[in-house]
Parts: sequence; C-alpha cells; structure tokens
Amino acid sequence: MPRSIITVPVIAALLALTSSVSACRPSPPDATAESWLCQTQEKPFKYSVCRINATALTDNDATHSDYALKLFWQETDNETPLLTFDKLLSALPSSQTLAFAMNAGMYNERYAPIGYTVIEGKEIRALNLNEGGGNFHLLPNGVMWWDKAGQVQITESHALQQQLNDGSAKPWFATQSGPMLVINNEIHPKLNPAGTSAKFRNGAGVCSDGSIQFVNSNEPVTFYQFASLFKDDLQCQNALFLDGGIASALYAPTIDKHDKKEMGVMIGVVATKE
Repeated sequence: MPRSIITVPVIAALLALTSSVSACRPSPPDATAESWLCQTQEKPFKYSVCRINATALTDNDATHSDYALKLFWQETDNETPLLTFDKLLSALPSSQTLAFAMNAGMYNERYAPIGYTVIEGKEIRALNLNEGGGNFHLLPNGVMWWDKAGQVQITESHALQQQLNDGSAKPWFATQSGPMLVINNEIHPKLNPAGTSAKFRNGAGVCSDGSIQFVNSNEPVTFYQFASLFKDDLQCQNALFLDGGIASALYAPTIDKHDKKEMGVMIGVVATKE
C-alpha cells in the first residue's frame, strides 16, 4: 500500500485547529486548578462561574486546608465598612489572598443583611421566616451555611430552623436569601418556565461532583433559566439565588472580573500563603 503523505499545508491546518481548540479552554490559575477554577461560558447563556472542590475547604484533625470559604461584612457606621471588593482586598492580612468573591445576599438601605447571617459563629441577623413580597420571600427560600470544619450545605429555611433547634446544625458562617433555585434536585415549584422577567443574577449551588459553584450571569436571564443552569448543566442538587440586578457582583481576577459596586455581605474563597 502506498504511504500516506501529510503535506505542509495539512500539518499547518492541524496545528491551527489544535491551537483554536485549546484557546477556547480557560487557562487554569497556576497550581490551584485541582482545588478551584473560574471560567466564562457562552451556553446556555453568557455567565461566569467559579467552582471549588468541597474537599479543598474541609479542615479537620486529619487534613488542613489552605482554602477557606468566608463571609465578610462590617456595619456602615464602622470606620472602614466593607462595601466593595477593593476595600475587602485592602483589609485582608498579608498572609491571605482572595481567590474569588461575590455578593452574598440581599441587604437593606444601610447595606445590612435582611436574612439569617452568621460570621465566625456570631449571629449578625436572626433567621427570617416572615412572609412578604419580593424575591427573598418567594418561598421556599434558603440558607447557604457551613460549619467550622468547612462542610458546606444549602438548606431550606424552615428545615434549617429545625436543625438549629435540635442542635444538628452549627453554622460557623451562614447567609440567607431567596428564592431557592433547586431543592433536592427539583427546580423551585413557583419558578415559571414561561417567565419573561430577565435580569443579571448571581447564586450558588452544592453540586453532585463534590463542588460548590458560584455563578454570575453576564446577560439578563429569567429565574427559570438560572435555576435550570444549576440543575441541568452544573448538576447541583441544591442551589440558592443570592441577588440580581445592580447588586449582582463578582470578583474573579483570573477571568478579568472585578466589579466596582457597593454591596452588603460578601462571600469569597481565601487562600492562605505558605
């Protein structure tokens, strides 16, 4: 049989194709790729997502994590209130770097959280089980919380109340918002597939691959579209809407995201330098 001959133009075309494929794949941030990663995606809509493996946050007697998921907030009457990512960055100790961060929930005119908030074991705001209007009260709503060992969960608010009462939940950090987007692998029953109200939105999910995913839409989307992303694309069994519109904010320097908005509580992954 005659030998196959690959000509120079064909080789060049193959190299170009290889380059174009790799260019579509976001570069992992140095050695942190195994633990966390931020990316931008185009489908099913334009969005930015930062994910961290749950095991990277676990801190116990057997393992010590270099990463921590934290909430940040200071009252506006504080001398240096944390209202922006820039102020948060300047307030971090020199031994810590901020991998990524986003707005952590809804707040009032004084930038104080309107839902259950716990920071390093201190309750800032009690669990809010009131009924009312607005997205927060589109029940069921929920709480993203984690214990001192770094085990992250998203729990429906009334279910969490029971866990708090019987002592089975001991939040070290917690932020409450609403509505829930995905509840035990089902989209929130009140989210309408035919809904037309589209806004920029941000939220978080605890997902089946063992990751926690933080998403900021880069274009207006409906609640149902946003929830479907978490359920179908990211495969998150539970996901929580944090906020939207002018409050939706993301800090992710590896993908050139650094919003300058003012906000209330912020959530972010902190890496400790060796």
